[in-house]
This record gives sequence, C-alpha cells and structure tokens, in this order.
Amino acid sequence: MSKRENDSISIEDLMQLFIKENNLTKGMQKIKIEETWSKMMGPGVATHTSAVKLQNKTLLIHLTSSVLREELSYGKEKIIKMMNEEIGEEIITKLMLV
Repeated sequence: MSKRENDSISIEDLMQLFIKENNLTKGMQKIKIEETWSKMMGPGVATHTSAVKLQNKTLLIHLTSSVLREELSYGKEKIIKMMNEEIGEEIITKLMLV
C-alpha cells in the first residue's frame, strides 16, 4: 500500500485562491467595505447611510442626514485609517461624504 501525501490547505487559503482565480476580488472588497462601515459606525450611522461605494480608492458614503455628514467630516482621516486597518489592506485613500 502506498503512502498518501498529506498536502493540506486551510479553507481560508482555498477561498482566497478561488476568489483570485475567478476575478471576484473587487466584489468581495465591496461586501467587506459595506460590512466594515456598518460595524465600525454602529446602527445610528448605518440607518442614515443610503449607499457605500468604493471608486478608485475613494470611499463614497451617501448620507441622508446633513448634520451627521458635517459631524463625520471632522474625522475623515481617522475613519480612513480605521477602515483600512479593519479591512487589512490600504485600499482607501480618500473619503467623500455626500
């Protein structure tokens, strides 16, 4: 009886390989960014957020409250830093609140 080779691979590595081979990286980033925004900002901000988009390393956040938009504009750099840390890579360089 021959020995079986034990080339084990983690599920995480397998998923990353699948995502890369099927060109799903941008779609996965979009989902991750939307989830991260809701998680970091909490339910209060999430209820006033109508859209979260990433275009050319610019994060576009559409808010329904002008007061909230003004408040968040004071902490743009901190939001960018926290979002990039949570995502695990530097994909956001600019934040636009509209």
